[in-house]
Amino acid sequence: MGGPNSLFEVKTFLKNMFNDPYILPIKSPFLRAMVGGFIVNKRLEEAQSNYQKIGGKSPLVGHTFALCEALKALESGHYFTYAMRYTPPFADVVAQDLKGRRVKEVVLFSMYPHFSYTTTASSMEDILIAFKACGFAPKVVQVERYYKDRAYNLAVLERIKEALSGEDSRGFHLVFSAHSLPQKNIENGDPYQKEILENVEILESLFKEFGLEFASIQVAYQSKIGPLKWLEPNLKDYLTKYRGKKLLIYPISFTMDNSETDFELSIQYREIAHKNGILDYRVVKCLNANADFAKCILNIVKEIEDGK
Repeated sequence: MGGPNSLFEVKTFLKNMFNDPYILPIKSPFLRAMVGGFIVNKRLEEAQSNYQKIGGKSPLVGHTFALCEALKALESGHYFTYAMRYTPPFADVVAQDLKGRRVKEVVLFSMYPHFSYTTTASSMEDILIAFKACGFAPKVVQVERYYKDRAYNLAVLERIKEALSGEDSRGFHLVFSAHSLPQKNIENGDPYQKEILENVEILESLFKEFGLEFASIQVAYQSKIGPLKWLEPNLKDYLTKYRGKKLLIYPISFTMDNSETDFELSIQYREIAHKNGILDYRVVKCLNANADFAKCILNIVKEIEDGK
């Protein structure tokens, strides 16, 4: 999806996001631009303030660049690059770069482990349109989901263990926090929630395999905006249930830390947790540029190349 590289770029990010028909499903481009512009103007000042609290920019681009460098160090025979949906580097620039390098085959690897039309489909469509627009026609393979991959889930397990810092997991309640979606998206056939819940079941089995127990394991949703009915339970409201408890939050819908993890979960919700008397509130880091995640990506790509 991308993230602002500066406070100035926050407006660009919001403008592009709310002009995406997958995000704001209004058929008329003119009407969508008008409604999107209203939302941007209403949210801009608060959004810039939030980014200011995490260093004046999103950490997403830095993590993604670092992941490409980690991949390059492990596999010099491939060229690794990245495209963002709403902020630079945009798909058209990346398409021109690949065309100039005379690339013959491209693996489009989603940074979302679960499929959603609002994220995965939107991003895949964006890069494919960019390829066509510049006359670039490589062989294309799309990796749209990988939440069932064992190596991926083992990497998630390691991040959770790191956050525990050697403490007994049985003293913590684990909440898998996923970015929310309007309920109507799910009713219209978006498989996102189903895949999130399947992923949690896979991880629970993995915990049993490695003898990792928690006081409880729950799923909640974050980042709700607007008056529509969104997926529930809402994490913000859910925090009131853990007074006097220790809480571990894993942002299951993200592979890269971003404003939703570094600000919303780690700053905004932490304040709510403390006000509600939660004894220990920890947010697990995303996979980012960790070597196990990089190796997971390469293994998935190798299986594709081997025709599995």
